[in-house]
Order: sequence, then structure tokens, then C-alpha cells
Amino acid sequence: MPVEIERKFLVKNQDWKKNAEAKVFRQGYLCNDNGKTVRVRIAGEDAFITVKGNAQYISRAEFEYAIPVEDALYMLNALCQRPLIEKTRYYVPYKGLMWEIDEFEGDNSGLIIAEVELTDENQEVPLPPWAGAEVTGDERYYNANLVRNPYKNWK
Repeated sequence: MPVEIERKFLVKNQDWKKNAEAKVFRQGYLCNDNGKTVRVRIAGEDAFITVKGNAQYISRAEFEYAIPVEDALYMLNALCQRPLIEKTRYYVPYKGLMWEIDEFEGDNSGLIIAEVELTDENQEVPLPPWAGAEVTGDERYYNANLVRNPYKNWK
């Protein structure tokens, strides 16, 4: 069974942008219930549908499949919950790990989250100097919850 193991952090500054590659993401949720989600995402030129199970600490089941971009556009525009998640994802390598930094737009503008995917829950994670407070267990920072309670409402 495919499993996603990740940790999330806020960022302290913009130093991570120096050597980052970027891709624009637009995603929405067809189902967002009791920790289980079905997400549609367009990432650059590609599109995916992803089914995720409940989180168990930093792990959860994740099944992701490529779909035609036209299908993803239809689902995002006609079927997904609002607001959609709009963000630019930056890819930043640091000490053997690939960090993904999401800079949110729209209703979540101002929020920047760094994520790192792991191969094991006990894997050591060398923190980059720009990594701030860990928010791994804080459900407010789950993309699916940013639809229900966008960052603009937190203040």
C-alpha cells in the first residue's frame, strides 16, 4: 500500500528561494470528510486525482493517479469544494532531502509551508536554516482544511 510520510514546517525567511525550482498548482477537493480526502490537482502541465486516508501521526495511505488535464479542469471548475487551493510549489534540495515549499495564493495568501517527505517515520531530518516551527500535527495546515477555514480567516 502506498504511504505518504511527511513533516511540515513554517518558514522563517525567504532564503529558500535562492536555488528553488517552481511549479504552479491548482487543486480542489471532491471529498473532504473525517480525515479522508479525494483531491484533484493540476501541477504545471500535469493533472492527478489523489485519494488519501486518515493520518496516523505523520503517515497516511495515499493513492495518486494521472488523469487528463481536461478532466481535471472540469472537476475543479464544476465539482470541487470552494475555495480552490492555489499555490506555487518550490522544490529545494537540502542535505539529501527534497523540500517542497508551498507559497499560497487566493484565500490562503500569506501562508508559506515547507514539507519534507520521508521514507520512514523515524528518519532523521536535518532542518534547513529557514525552517521554522513544526506544524506537522496541526490540522489547520492541511490543504484540505484550508478549504474549510482559509488562512485569511485566521486573523
